Amino acid sequence: MERRRHPRIPAQLRSLLRANSHEIEGTTVDLSLGGAKFESDLAVQPGKQLIVKLIVPGVDEPVYIDRAQVQWIQDQTFGVEFLEVRQQQMDELEELIEEFLSFEEGGQA
Repeated sequence: MERRRHPRIPAQLRSLLRANSHEIEGTTVDLSLGGAKFESDLAVQPGKQLIVKLIVPGVDEPVYIDRAQVQWIQDQTFGVEFLEVRQQQMDELEELIEEFLSFEEGGQA
């Protein structure tokens, strides 16, 4: 049964993931307004809170997620729920997802 409230897009974005004082690069596998799935060497456990920076091509500043919480882990892949996102960052996230969905609906994906 699908529990997600927001559509996920298969975004392949470079990401910077910070837990405590460690910031490690990862790849966003998919993305929604409520969370994301990452591939990374960052050692995390469910419940661990992170700061996430999504590097969007063509955008000067990364999309900054102030607080995300790890929900599950499988090998080097894990899912997070976004707990704290500033409004400007949420707007940028919405725009990114809408652009992808529009592109996909146009049959060009």
